[in-house]
Amino acid sequence: MKRNRKKHSCFFLLTIVLFAALVCVALLIGKKKIKINDSFVSTDEIIGVDISHYQGDVDMDKLIGQGVKFVYAKATEGSGSVDECFEKNRENGLKSGMTMGFYHFFSFDSPGKDQAENFIKTVGAEPGLLIPVVDVEFYGNKEKNPPEKEDVERELSGLLRELEREYGCKPMIYTTLKVYHKYIKGTYDDYPLWIRNVYFPANYVVGDAWTMWQYDDTALLDGIKGDEKYIDMDVIHKEKGWGALLMK
Repeated sequence: MKRNRKKHSCFFLLTIVLFAALVCVALLIGKKKIKINDSFVSTDEIIGVDISHYQGDVDMDKLIGQGVKFVYAKATEGSGSVDECFEKNRENGLKSGMTMGFYHFFSFDSPGKDQAENFIKTVGAEPGLLIPVVDVEFYGNKEKNPPEKEDVERELSGLLRELEREYGCKPMIYTTLKVYHKYIKGTYDDYPLWIRNVYFPANYVVGDAWTMWQYDDTALLDGIKGDEKYIDMDVIHKEKGWGALLMK
């Protein structure tokens, strides 16, 4: 009887220790002290970054030297804003031979058609070697007070239609998991999906639906000179490859 009680006591203590260890690991992952995503991305995959004015004047040659195969740079936001580093990023990309694409940050507060005009006027007839992207994510107080689904669909659909008409291809939609499940899933399944999940692989949530995955937002690379020292890392779906993103 004493031996059984001792076994039960040891088992209970072991369970407590394992549970505490799992909680600690989860907290470290949540604080990005442990990055499990890196182990799911290999160096032979097509790895790139996305940038905006936060990264400042980016040295594209240094990025290429570190294995970066492509860059998506922010071009516009809403119906009138242009990223202050857009022209410099495009110039640096062209000089270095970097494979470039450009994205628009979607505003929940502006007509979709006006947003499309802002992007087209800014980027011009050549949106880069990669298909244009519309970044749809919560900002400000939108997560606490999310816009109505039908309102978002109306303006986002208008924006996507105008870009598709201009560039002859479906734009890719970048989004977070919360926004994906609230607005994108089931409505825009025929558009390429760029999913952000910096805690664990995109497959765990969206299956094989993604075309690109932002797997890290605290990477440190040489060549970044802006106020933000970190840079976002992205990988193209291995089975879909360049063909899913290159402009035809």
